Amino acid sequence: MKRIFPIILLLSFLLVACGGGESEANPSSNTLTGDPVAGKAAYAKTCTACHGPEAKGVSGLGKDLTTSEFVASKSNAELKDFILTGRPASDPLNTTHVDMPPKGGNPGLTDQDIENIVAFLHSIHQ
Repeated sequence: MKRIFPIILLLSFLLVACGGGESEANPSSNTLTGDPVAGKAAYAKTCTACHGPEAKGVSGLGKDLTTSEFVASKSNAELKDFILTGRPASDPLNTTHVDMPPKGGNPGLTDQDIENIVAFLHSIHQ
């Protein structure tokens, strides 16, 4: 019995050190908690003027988000950051030469609204 206790104790320490099978959230990971249905509603209130009601883009204003390589290449966190920051017309990567204002020009968008929009965009991306 005296020999089993140290082995059990050692195994317990190993399980704790390994996290016991649970993982911590990685802030740079691709996991945001967004609701695509709520995101569609938030998108409709903010993004349709430039990207259209079906996210297919508006000529001379906003890109088609349903087939966008940019959307496909970005993690959820990167898309959220992009929406929060926007992109000025002067940015060399801005191919429309039209400002994408921070939060799409809607200062009332919350972080959760943006996470929902990101989830919506991923749900419609082809």
